[in-house]
Amino acid sequence: MAKRVESPSSINTFKQCRRKYYYQYIEKLPTFPNIHTVRGNIAHSCLEHFYDIDASSFTQENFKQKCREAVQKLLLHQWGAYKKEVEGLKLSQDQLRFYFEETMLMLINWVNQFLEKLEETTRKKQISLQEAFMYLTPVREMEYTSNNYSVRGFIDAIQHLEDEVHIIDYKTNSSLEVKDSIRLQLAIYSLLYFEKHGKLPSKAGIFFLRHKLKLVPVDEELLALAKKEIELIHAHTSTTETKEDYPKTVTPLCKWNGGQCDFYEVCKPHG
Repeated sequence: MAKRVESPSSINTFKQCRRKYYYQYIEKLPTFPNIHTVRGNIAHSCLEHFYDIDASSFTQENFKQKCREAVQKLLLHQWGAYKKEVEGLKLSQDQLRFYFEETMLMLINWVNQFLEKLEETTRKKQISLQEAFMYLTPVREMEYTSNNYSVRGFIDAIQHLEDEVHIIDYKTNSSLEVKDSIRLQLAIYSLLYFEKHGKLPSKAGIFFLRHKLKLVPVDEELLALAKKEIELIHAHTSTTETKEDYPKTVTPLCKWNGGQCDFYEVCKPHG
């Protein structure tokens, strides 16, 4: 049986609940959008396109206002671009207003920290605002695929700072902790980067948009984690696609106040 091309998301799903993995990636049952995934896509699109703004008119007097205005306009545009998906969620106007305003606060938090870094870069490197803006502009939304490991992933941002490379993912979720699932995601991204470029990124991290960027050093131990988990999932999924070989893991993630797993009704974890 051929190896399936996995991703950090599919591997973490497998680790969380093998039956959920079976339903989503083998039986390919439909999943259902929710405000958190849709809002996450909107925020990612805003941050991807932020660096396309015209910085040529930046001055010491206006650059902060221009950056904040730019991210606000991007959110308005992207919220409209996702109108169909947002309307399909059947949320009330009060709920939509809450999530829109919350997303705006996250993006303003991010842009305020970017502005601090922009000022710091101009001061330390003695360069113009425009040069600093270009210097801080990352490579964005890069897809990496490894035929060797049969795994792929999209890296939100890759920053080249002096002799260091930082790979960064954006998160809109409320948790501000680098959990094991996030550490594994960063490990896989680091492995993919290393395989393609022949050098380790210096650091990998998550920009929690409600808070700040958290970076971890990339070392051989982190790569070993990625290799181990990739090997484990392929060892299982390449030998069987029988549902019974993908047991249920019943946890509070099956059903909680206000929501449930996409496969709760077909899975019936509680009998």
